[in-house]
Amino acid sequence: VQLVESGGGLVQPGGALRLSCAASGFTFSRYTMSWHRQAPGKERELVTTITSAGGITNYIDSVKGQFTISRDNAKNTVYLQMNSLKPEDTAKYYCNARSFTNSYWGQGTQVTVSS
Repeated sequence: VQLVESGGGLVQPGGALRLSCAASGFTFSRYTMSWHRQAPGKERELVTTITSAGGITNYIDSVKGQFTISRDNAKNTVYLQMNSLKPEDTAKYYCNARSFTNSYWGQGTQVTVSS
């Protein structure tokens, strides 16, 4: 099982990034996918989730209207489009795959928002 995040980097405030998480080794289309983030000195927090078929998404209040989660089950990939980035969005971003019995994590990708 692998989850490989990519797309992080350094961006100026107001900028945008698109994170990707490529999955392998399990039946991606059967899993709820989510993005989490962990800032230095803080606990990891859930940012957004998307159901297995992509029909339902949820976001924490602080990113509503700013971030968009999507998935392509044909490509076994989940995405996180992040717009209007703020310094407080700086964190390491992780994707997670969850079913009733399993939970898998990627290694994370760093997002730094700074001028």
